[in-house]
Amino acid sequence: MRYRGFMCNRYVSADEAAIERFWHIGRHNQPRWAADIFPRVPGPFIRSVRGTSELELVVGQWGLIPFFARTPVLKYSTNNARFEEISEKASYKQSWARGRRCIIPAWSFDEPCWETGRNVWWRFQRADDAPWGLAGLWNAWTDPETGEIIESYTMLTVNADAHPLMSRMHKPDPKLPADQQDKRSVVAIEFADLSKWLTGTQAEAATLVRPPSMECTAATPMS
Repeated sequence: MRYRGFMCNRYVSADEAAIERFWHIGRHNQPRWAADIFPRVPGPFIRSVRGTSELELVVGQWGLIPFFARTPVLKYSTNNARFEEISEKASYKQSWARGRRCIIPAWSFDEPCWETGRNVWWRFQRADDAPWGLAGLWNAWTDPETGEIIESYTMLTVNADAHPLMSRMHKPDPKLPADQQDKRSVVAIEFADLSKWLTGTQAEAATLVRPPSMECTAATPMS
């Protein structure tokens, strides 16, 4: 079995003013959220309004609640979704099939580096000081008992074994060669590709799924 490294489990969300300014979204009086986002806590995401070019800001749980869930509290993690599996994995395939793609705004995200023999967290920001627009999927789950609709989202990851920076993150498996570690990376959607990601076809969206470019990335170890 191929080694599966840890994925992104914490990031710093962009604030409401920055989201409205960068993605040109009007104020909708959304509930507040904390700056530091961890799995199963509320965070913001951006989606298109019914497949149009209009954008809306939504606050939901980081950890997608699939359509078949009986309760909103899951016994397994859904904050990250492996892109290579989303068309087949039960938790995500409906959102992918229905085009429920979203952007997760973040000032930074953190990844662990084990090159020293211990876990050293690195912080990843954009070199141009803009917020990241990380690729995700969303779902609106309806509680069968109360009728309450709960919004939620997951962050996509992709293989990064060939990436010069992201391949250095996560604890390596000494039994596997360097190019078969299945190191993971988040997916950054550039502003120019926003429409293609949110409202394009599956094939068009899939062409955007890759680790962040080195040119737009500024990463440093955290003290």
